[in-house]
Amino acid sequence: MVPGVQLPPEIQLAQRLAGNEQVTRDRAVRKLRKYIVARTQPAAGGFTQDELLKVWKGLFYCMWMQDKPLLQEELGRTISQLTQAFQTTEAQHLFLRAFWQTMIREWAGIDRLRLDKFYLLMRMVLRESLKAVKTQGWEERQIEQLLELLTTEILSPDSQAPNGVKSHFLEIFLEELSKVGAAELTADQNLRFIDPFCQIAARTKDSLVLHKIARNIFETIVEQAPLAIEDLMNELDAQTGEDEVMEGDELSEGEQEQGSIHRGDLEVDKEVQDDGDGSGPVLQFDYEAVANRLFKLASRQSTPSQNRKRLYKVIRKLQELAGGTFPEDDVPEKAYKRLLAGRRERKKNRKRLLRLQPQTEKGDGEADTSSLDPSPKTERQRSRRKAEKTNQRGAPRRRRKPRQMSSARAKAASGQQPKRKRKRPLESEK
Repeated sequence: MVPGVQLPPEIQLAQRLAGNEQVTRDRAVRKLRKYIVARTQPAAGGFTQDELLKVWKGLFYCMWMQDKPLLQEELGRTISQLTQAFQTTEAQHLFLRAFWQTMIREWAGIDRLRLDKFYLLMRMVLRESLKAVKTQGWEERQIEQLLELLTTEILSPDSQAPNGVKSHFLEIFLEELSKVGAAELTADQNLRFIDPFCQIAARTKDSLVLHKIARNIFETIVEQAPLAIEDLMNELDAQTGEDEVMEGDELSEGEQEQGSIHRGDLEVDKEVQDDGDGSGPVLQFDYEAVANRLFKLASRQSTPSQNRKRLYKVIRKLQELAGGTFPEDDVPEKAYKRLLAGRRERKKNRKRLLRLQPQTEKGDGEADTSSLDPSPKTERQRSRRKAEKTNQRGAPRRRRKPRQMSSARAKAASGQQPKRKRKRPLESEK
């Protein structure tokens, strides 16, 4: 009897992760976390890219098999937190790269009913990847490595990412970045985070990517400007309030108790407002620096004209914000509408214009004739016109000539019956 070949541990874990029983899948996720911690130790040597792709295939089908929204959210959080189990940054980046490659490969097979759970998984993995950079103190090198990974796998022209992955990533990036680092990141660091999107928007030939970056990155920054300024003013007020408290005299015990009660009430009110509103802190940006960076990229000769028009529109809004004025919402530019409009829509518009042209010309002609003044200006013309009208009224009407009746009708009227044609006898009757 030939002994069975033992499979690698990655394949065994992937098979258990894709099992039918939920107990088996949950147990496999816990074992995978322990295996990652042990395998990523410096003495163990770490994972290869192929091994992590096998692991992520098992995790993908583990999420595929999970039902019920609350359990899906819990499982997505557990899977995304596997990033924290890796002991080195290089292993974390390999794990994240394998995740995005798996999503790109399996995206076409996801049905409509399972899209939401994988949208949620993408959001949670992106959040954990940003938290990993946060634990490193927002180092510039860590930020560049993460952005290079994301742009290469998702937004690069050589990437095979479908439009669904690109769109969702661009929709959630700024939102997740504000949730993770809005309280700590400075304006310069935020500019470093959006700089790859500026470069891609200046050189991409994909109209979808250009529109999503302009709408979900740049225009979102413009829309959140009032909230960002309000947060900044609140921070300044809080700092001045703390300084006044430190410089002031000590309060009495009764005043301290009363103040503590009011402070507790304020904290409760603040928690209620946060729960009701759901809007957290907003990212701070130097609008003039962002506008200058975009202008430098958009003014290059290699930038397509369509991208330049779109970016100049954003630059104008950012310059107005830097000057202290909030721009109003503009109508989307016609060039972009024309780019997205299909050939059939353009043909329909042309046919519609051709149909409307003769009607407009006819309407213009009628309007011109009706605008003329028919009344004569001089007295002589008035009298002549009056005489013509009286002659027309006094002229006798012409009598119509009586119609001539046809010969058949005349005979019928006189009582004579018209001659009928004789029937020819049939050959059988002969």
